[in-house]
Amino acid sequence: MNGPPVDAPDRGGPAVHASSGSRIRYVIAAIVGAIFILAGTLAGLLHNVHFPSAAEVTSRRVIALKSADGRDLLQKGNLRLPPVDAKDMPANLVDAVLSIEDRHFYQHGAVDFVSMLRAFGQNIEAGKVVAGGSTITQQLVKILFLGPERTYKRKLREAAISIWIEHHLTKDQILTSYLNNVYLGSGATGFPAAAKVYFGKKVNDLSVPEAAMLAGMISAPGHDDPFHDLEAARRRAAIVLDAMVTNGKLTEQAALMAKLHPATPNRTEISPPSAGWFVDWVYNKAATVTPMLGGTVRMRTTLDLRLQELASNIVKSTLAKYGSEKHAGQAALVAMRPDGAVVAMVGGRSYDNSQYNRAVQAERQPGSAFKLFDYYAALRQGFTPDDEILDAPIDIRGWQPGNYRHHYRGEVTLAEAFANSLNNAAVRLSQEVGIGQVIAAAHDLGLRARLENNPSLALGTSEVTLLDLTSAYAAVSAGKAPVNPWGISGVQMPNDRDYLPVNRPDEQQHSLGQYQAELVRLLQGVVEHGTGRAAALQGFAAGKTGTSQDYRDAWFIGFDNSLVVGVWVGNDDHSPMQGIVGGSLPAKIWKEFMERASAPDMAGVIGTTPRASSTTVGQSREPSGLPDQDSALPRAEASPAETSPAETQSAQCNVPVCQQYYHSFRASDCTYQPYWGGPRQYCAR
Repeated sequence: MNGPPVDAPDRGGPAVHASSGSRIRYVIAAIVGAIFILAGTLAGLLHNVHFPSAAEVTSRRVIALKSADGRDLLQKGNLRLPPVDAKDMPANLVDAVLSIEDRHFYQHGAVDFVSMLRAFGQNIEAGKVVAGGSTITQQLVKILFLGPERTYKRKLREAAISIWIEHHLTKDQILTSYLNNVYLGSGATGFPAAAKVYFGKKVNDLSVPEAAMLAGMISAPGHDDPFHDLEAARRRAAIVLDAMVTNGKLTEQAALMAKLHPATPNRTEISPPSAGWFVDWVYNKAATVTPMLGGTVRMRTTLDLRLQELASNIVKSTLAKYGSEKHAGQAALVAMRPDGAVVAMVGGRSYDNSQYNRAVQAERQPGSAFKLFDYYAALRQGFTPDDEILDAPIDIRGWQPGNYRHHYRGEVTLAEAFANSLNNAAVRLSQEVGIGQVIAAAHDLGLRARLENNPSLALGTSEVTLLDLTSAYAAVSAGKAPVNPWGISGVQMPNDRDYLPVNRPDEQQHSLGQYQAELVRLLQGVVEHGTGRAAALQGFAAGKTGTSQDYRDAWFIGFDNSLVVGVWVGNDDHSPMQGIVGGSLPAKIWKEFMERASAPDMAGVIGTTPRASSTTVGQSREPSGLPDQDSALPRAEASPAETSPAETQSAQCNVPVCQQYYHSFRASDCTYQPYWGGPRQYCAR
């Protein structure tokens, strides 16, 4: 009997389910594999990426320098002022920046994906990276931690660091860092510096047109720099104003008024250009001892801008008058107090044309200015200025030095040989005491240069810097050594309310004892009747001339009652000058600076440690103006003596400033007690 047909089993069903499960597993495996590949790629791209701390974003070091009278001192090409919080900046400036750079800054996260997709499309169309779509956070990351490179790898790193930063800082902190670190052309970093550079005002005082102009410079500071192209800067400012209107931050009427009355930059002198050499010197020293993330460190310096401008003008005018004729291309000057506080520093003819500091960096042969150490070595070995030495031809293993104009005087006293810069007498003296003793004497007075142990060292053949040599002469003036040059008188850290006074480097000094008076007597003889007569002043003056081989370098280093000043003249390429010696242009520059620095209109600029007039044979003389030549005038018979500042200095000083700097200040005679001891000093602030 045939029953009803029975359906055959569906043998295809299980196979279909198996095939579907396999596909799912394949898809899952592919997704997992892609995730691993993507993760590996991201790990490779983000390898060695530094994720910064909050302090690296918000507390980056700013060193703010001020002159002795409180004026800002800024580095050329690195104009940066203490940061200002975004909330303390004018609203029109913040609105201008956000409107043109990132109008949704407070609404989106670290990355604006809509802007990034739009930029990605523009890049695909261009076939290269032409747009970034960066948020302000991303721009800040590029400024502080990455570079301007336009690659997808850099963009990915930028996004990763930006996300990290937004998870650790508030929006206000990020915006504050951005506004103080963005570059705005003409060497200005941050809006506080840009306001000062372009408009000579504080950032809080910026008008709407000025704020729009500065905000417009963010994307292309070189192209839109108003000092270079004012019309381009104004066109860009108009675009910013339109963006502010679109963003609801400015009315159309206000924008129109700003366009009709656009901003006009004003070149103002923020810091005297001539101060640049000193600023660089102090800044580099300060940068080595202040933490990178310490925030703003304010430093008051020893620089006196009146003396600085005076020194710069004298150097410039002297070179302008005599430089071409005498083939003298450069000059440098350093002025310091006997304790080493540098009050003026000129590193060349023009800082704008050359930032090379010939007072600090240039190592040159000092010539006879080195003889101070020859004679100091002799004094330490028991010689006196009245002892005699033979000035005659000498041969040392084939080396035959000669005097100026090959004139020899036979037996002369050390004082006469020093005053007239007799080379053969100095060489013979150094041979008697030993070159090793000369080197030791130089180091004892604080000279740091590397000195070659050979006979010609006695005539200054080892190279020194002007600052180093002047500091050694300062030790003679001060009567103790070494004297380290210093330029910072006060420091204010971020948490300090006031400047903490800094007087001088803390180091062990030793007294020169009896040798000081003898050295001063030798140096005074140079000015009174020797090769340095062109530097003679109405009162006390002491110093030494120096000229290197073939007139390649000419020096005059000396001091009066108040200042120790060194002058060098020469050429950067070491080419010879036309007969310039230490007793000519250097002595002329030195004398003019000293006379004008002590003029009535400079009263109070520098303090004094007065010396009594020397009781000399003969009266004060007019300088002969004759360089490094023989002289038969009588030498000094007595050395200067020290007197108390209160005995000869009238109490005319800046009492409030002095009281601020010195706890031991006494207004009755304008003196203070140095912390290292010694006699009370006149306050010159």
